[in-house]
Amino acid sequence: MPTTNSASAAWLTQEAFDRLQAELAQLSGPGRAEIVSKIEQARSEGDLKENGGYHAAKDEQGKIEARIRQLSELLRDAQVGEAPADDGVVEQGMVVVANIAGNKTRFLLGSREVGAAEMDVFSERSPLGGAIHGHKVGDKLSYIAPNGKTIDVEILEATPYREA
Repeated sequence: MPTTNSASAAWLTQEAFDRLQAELAQLSGPGRAEIVSKIEQARSEGDLKENGGYHAAKDEQGKIEARIRQLSELLRDAQVGEAPADDGVVEQGMVVVANIAGNKTRFLLGSREVGAAEMDVFSERSPLGGAIHGHKVGDKLSYIAPNGKTIDVEILEATPYREA
């Protein structure tokens, strides 16, 4: 089980890590075999230029291979385990409530792969995530959004994420 403190590592719960490992195993084994079979079957139907089944299968293969690469990288570098300390400091694995440009917003700072469907998720690599990481409850700051606007932020709460 990877546990790295790299700034680029995504924080994942053990449950999310295990679920993503299972997805990677399925895609790398049975998923690949199934798509290869589909491609071979479509190839046997003749002219590949006009073979919609072949092109659809090749597109599906590309998507599977991209997801395998994405999962492999994510799992290789993931910071796995318990939520961070409940010390009010914003870091990966924290549920943050912040006043962002006058709007109270609740979100998880971490990876979308955690599966926190009940709230938005921002990566530490996002402009907002990068700006608030390391700050504490009560801090007021601003950051430059991708559109060039300055966005004011006040951190109201920061608590560890807990799986539902």
